[in-house]
Amino acid sequence: MPPTQCRILCIDDHDDTSEMLKLLLANDNYDVKTAATMREALALADSQQFDLYVLDRHLPDGNGLELCAKLHEITPGVPCIFYTGAAYAIHRTQAIAAGADAYVAKPDIDGLIDSVHKLLAERECEAAT
Repeated sequence: MPPTQCRILCIDDHDDTSEMLKLLLANDNYDVKTAATMREALALADSQQFDLYVLDRHLPDGNGLELCAKLHEITPGVPCIFYTGAAYAIHRTQAIAAGADAYVAKPDIDGLIDSVHKLLAERECEAAT
């Protein structure tokens, strides 16, 4: 039986960032879905199972801090990684306080991929069917 494919939801309002993440993470055999808004992300998280969320701090209909907290409410135990241009220490502190498991400043794509691997290596990915 092949290993279960981990499912990741990437939430970023920049299509180029979402597509880049989707391609890079799919190369590592992850099943990646994307959302551009908080509303779209919450609807997907409510209707599908994910093993990890990668989100931006700034979204057109809210912010990543609110989204991270809401995702933890509806899907407890699913880790969140912030991948954002907001690189100040206060932003990292706020994200961790909101429930983030990792915080990577753009454009550190290698740091993001390392964080994804570390967080998903620690869990059994059972979301994929």
